[in-house]
Amino acid sequence: MTTPTRRPLSRRIQQRVFKVLNVPIRAVLGLPFATPLSGRLMLVFLTGRKTGKSYRQPVSYVRDGTVLLTPGGGNWKLNLADGRPERIRLRGTDVLARPETVSDTDQIERLLAVMTPANPMAGRFVAIPKGPDGRLDRTRLDTAIRYGFRIIRWHLDPTGTPPRADQPTATTITGYPGRDAQHNPFGRDSNCHVGHGLPPRTAARRALFTVFALRSAGGRAPP
Repeated sequence: MTTPTRRPLSRRIQQRVFKVLNVPIRAVLGLPFATPLSGRLMLVFLTGRKTGKSYRQPVSYVRDGTVLLTPGGGNWKLNLADGRPERIRLRGTDVLARPETVSDTDQIERLLAVMTPANPMAGRFVAIPKGPDGRLDRTRLDTAIRYGFRIIRWHLDPTGTPPRADQPTATTITGYPGRDAQHNPFGRDSNCHVGHGLPPRTAARRALFTVFALRSAGGRAPP
């Protein structure tokens, strides 16, 4: 008999914090001009594959040449289809981008090495320790990937014209497209569920750090 997997307490705490924080984050990222926050976060306009409901998902990104890289730890990524254009709001402008889901362990490790220096907050929340050789702990990385962690590589579509930015879009609070995704022991919708089993005190410190970071002028936000 299989014992149901229960999300670690630290991840449940983070999920609740980000569920609250995503509301003002959406409002800021939805503005039709660039803000400090939009330098590291963008909005993805998604439709639930089962409910058909539209919602906006804040995610972090790092530029890598002509593409954008996003850590996909939440179940929002299950509403993506490789190559299908999605509307995103990038620094106040609506554009189309075609997602590519990266699941290969070696590629994920290489892309995380690109993302962490470019966005130090990614390193804080992608809680996979490094070994003596300076590389990510392979066992922890394999565990995260087994539980669904991916990297989303966004290919910007220069020819596509997304819907008008001022068109009203139905939204759901992050955590409520849960019926559109399978259970994820790292949490449903937060974009940083890679580490496993962090002590609750550490999770609480990170949550408080996030609150103060969002209030700072630098616009630092959780990946």
